[in-house]
Amino acid sequence: MKLFLGSAAYAQTLVLIIFMGGMAVGAWAMGKYSAGVPNLIQGYAIVEGLIGVLAILFHWVFVGATDFLYFTIIPKLHSPILLMMYKWGLAGLLILPQTILLGATFPLMSAGVLRIYADKPGCTLATLYFTNSLGAVAGVLTSGYLLIGLVGLPGTIRTAGYINLLIAIAAWLIDKYCFQAPVVPAFQKPRQGTLSQRVLIDFLACSCLTGTASFMYEIGWIRMLCLVLGSSTHAFELMLSAFILGLALGGYWIKKRVDGLADPVRTLGIIQVTMGAFALATLLFYGQTFNLMSYVMNALSKTEQGYVFFNLFSQTLAMIIMLPTTICAGMTLPVITCCLLERGYGEGAIGKTYAVNTIGAIVGVLLGVQLVMPFFGVKYVILIGSLIDMSLGLGLLWYARAKLSEKSWIAVTCGLGCFVLVSALWVDLDVNKMAS
Repeated sequence: MKLFLGSAAYAQTLVLIIFMGGMAVGAWAMGKYSAGVPNLIQGYAIVEGLIGVLAILFHWVFVGATDFLYFTIIPKLHSPILLMMYKWGLAGLLILPQTILLGATFPLMSAGVLRIYADKPGCTLATLYFTNSLGAVAGVLTSGYLLIGLVGLPGTIRTAGYINLLIAIAAWLIDKYCFQAPVVPAFQKPRQGTLSQRVLIDFLACSCLTGTASFMYEIGWIRMLCLVLGSSTHAFELMLSAFILGLALGGYWIKKRVDGLADPVRTLGIIQVTMGAFALATLLFYGQTFNLMSYVMNALSKTEQGYVFFNLFSQTLAMIIMLPTTICAGMTLPVITCCLLERGYGEGAIGKTYAVNTIGAIVGVLLGVQLVMPFFGVKYVILIGSLIDMSLGLGLLWYARAKLSEKSWIAVTCGLGCFVLVSALWVDLDVNKMAS
């Protein structure tokens, strides 16, 4: 899409919003209507098949649509505003249908599997979240380091489409021959008293806010690390894969623990506070990354082997910055969804939680790229994100204060407040290093 819309920050932001907005719509739709689908595994197979077909056809559609724009529409349009509206409308038509389908896949798959393995919902969800995120890491690195070089952008997208078709066939065969998927939706009856709309809204708000903070971290870290690792496509892929790997590891760590949590709300509060504190700590360590990179660049020879080690070190550096925070982030969605399932909100809670988390991510992108970074600087992107997470965590701990004394809560609040003030007032990013 950069070849069509340009690579300016606002263009990248709007592409990301179209992509994630479509995913949010797909996830929310599944959250609302999945209970009425008799066989979710077959539904998942159909959606994967449609994504595969659209991916295989995408290059021809893209070339035809953009050629029509360049040779037919642009010569007749004399208003820059109309041209911009047409380009963005065309961009939405090109990628929005696929992203809506993509947003539906995880809720469909998760709810379908939960109907069969309903005894440990938290473990089931966290395992799926872990494997899905791990696949995303593999997709980022394989496409960037292997496929684009071998088969180009069109071939890479078609390869993904063929994988989607194989997934569709596999899901259909598993459903047909390995087990008979039950048609009864999971967790439709409340387990803990009557359902409260306020509780649902509160948990969805948590999902939204943690999504906002997480994407503010991603925007800030990518901007910061670009100055250390370079701004190449490979550097971006390394940073993105490190971020998603942390989410996967968080899902893996929580999967055996989430169903046995004595107080999930209190645990969620601790995770949020820890996540915000880890994110803020990256500002303290950031200055040293320039020294480490300088040392490695001087030590490595400028050869193909040297480039391999440079990439391995870059990945390690990105993981040092990102993993502690993103591991915590990877725990949040399984815990929130499990809390809602345990309270009887039904399998629709999966799609709704996923959707509002994605909406929160869109808000994080807009805040980070369009507002905070231009007016206040990259430091405050991280600082505001950590403030959101820690405030959310403290609110959850107060909500679960039956097992946390008021004095302890006040002490934690004051300690975190001091940490934020110190980071805001005394931590300065070295401009000379950043410009070097």
